[in-house]
Amino acid sequence: MGESKRRKESLGEKYGQEERILPWVPITKRQSEQFMAITTRGAWIGIGALATGWFTVRFIGPAFGWWDVQ
Repeated sequence: MGESKRRKESLGEKYGQEERILPWVPITKRQSEQFMAITTRGAWIGIGALATGWFTVRFIGPAFGWWDVQ
């Protein structure tokens, strides 16, 4: 309990606020972690969509005569 009080006194108004990545950038560490998680998931979805599209064009399309691949 004593450590918490000392920390609160030393930090003053900043106590309880989230830490920023850099002092001049208005983005917190939690926001940056959320951004990384969302963009990583989006990248994997994009890779999956690209692979599915390629498979469709390369194999399924010619089997049904959709594209004339020589």
